[in-house]
Amino acid sequence: MATYDVELSRKGPGLMLRDILKGDAQVRAIAQVVADTAPDVLFLQGVDYDYRQLGARALRDVLADAGIRYPHIFALPQNAGVPSGLDLDGDGRAHGPADAQGFGRFRGEGGMVLFSRWPVDAQGVQDFTGLFWRDLPEARLPKVNGRPFPSQEAQAAQRLSSAGHWMVPVVGPGGQRVTLMLFAAGPPVFDGPEDRNGLRNADEIRLWQVVLDGALGRPPLGPFVIMGNANLDPDKGDGRREAIRDLLADSRLQDPHRGMGPTVDWPEPVPGDLRVDYVLPSADLTVRDAGVMSPGTGSVPGKMVAAASRHRMVWADLDF
Repeated sequence: MATYDVELSRKGPGLMLRDILKGDAQVRAIAQVVADTAPDVLFLQGVDYDYRQLGARALRDVLADAGIRYPHIFALPQNAGVPSGLDLDGDGRAHGPADAQGFGRFRGEGGMVLFSRWPVDAQGVQDFTGLFWRDLPEARLPKVNGRPFPSQEAQAAQRLSSAGHWMVPVVGPGGQRVTLMLFAAGPPVFDGPEDRNGLRNADEIRLWQVVLDGALGRPPLGPFVIMGNANLDPDKGDGRREAIRDLLADSRLQDPHRGMGPTVDWPEPVPGDLRVDYVLPSADLTVRDAGVMSPGTGSVPGKMVAAASRHRMVWADLDF
């Protein structure tokens, strides 16, 4: 199983699809990285979502041409670019990209999609994308001088997920089931002293522990894997690092990539190379192997890995 923030989003609806269809060099590089690792289950972030999944289907076709075929695509409507009609970021304006439920210039910008060789149990899917931030147990909402930031009205309307939080059961060829807990948290920066984005990022990560505790939704039955871009490093960079540290230390999980180094190549010195992408299997799964697809690993040239995305594919080979 693998997670990969491919940073394929474009600045307008339909532009990603256009670039895929015209044979964009970045898309070809992504396909080579994916084909080199050939995961059975591939969770992508940074892919613009459209209702008919035209972009995702076109990307799947490119992957097939590179030798890796995924018969199953799963994606749900997401919060990025969904207008709120309110000033959510406190800048005095109500219709900017940061006033959408998740940052975005259009609906679905920089969204998520699951490609799988294994079928999805659609009846068992749980979608937390519409959860209001205030409704997360023990939510930590921003305040300035003791008052809700930017306003009580905004906090009443603000959803927690920057993109989405999905629990997706997939069924393997031998009938084995595993629940994928998928998300892409917003960055904990680009705000002010109220730390709105930092608090939200931390609660986006903490949501999975709330679910596992049984305080929200239905906990997974059997093995599970948490995958996605948490946008938070446990040791370096901005953000409330205790949120990802708590998740990594949870005894119900295992961290097969501890000590493997960064998963994203951001400019130095700030923010720098950080570990922000995670594949975290449940403790009852056996990890046969795991890795981070960085330049110098695998058979794909390092220049192609770098051209695909600043993020690196993170993968784990699991026994059920």
